Amino acid sequence: MSTELPDLRPGEVIVAAPEPRDAALVFIGRIRSPFPDCVACPRQGSLSGPECRLELDQVWWPALKGLEPATRVQVLYWLHFSRRDLVVQNPRGKLSGTFAIRSPQRPNPIASSVCVVERVEEGALVVRGLDCVDGTPLIDIKPEWCPHA
Repeated sequence: MSTELPDLRPGEVIVAAPEPRDAALVFIGRIRSPFPDCVACPRQGSLSGPECRLELDQVWWPALKGLEPATRVQVLYWLHFSRRDLVVQNPRGKLSGTFAIRSPQRPNPIASSVCVVERVEEGALVVRGLDCVDGTPLIDIKPEWCPHA
């Protein structure tokens, strides 16, 4: 797996971004997906896409209580191979500002996908709807709607 930054496309602009001072996030686990690298990832996840497994660190296992199959959840994850210095990008031949598109190349490469829970296993959720590289750090899981709130 390459950790080199992707090449720039015509018209893209980078800035001298500050050194990453990653927030005091706690990664709660890792995502296991069938995508070995960024090239293999789909542009956006699909609820009919392949199964992915959200493997939580053991301390977080009790936090899965109450999640059930068919629940829709928002999954937040850290795009650890992304550039963090692009301000203008050229996806599909059209120049756009980073904040106007859903590109993984962002100052803070946090991704969000709505997924459907296929099954709950000990210490893990199996979901559909993700678009990330195998081994991606997991930030959080939130139900799309919470009846207990």
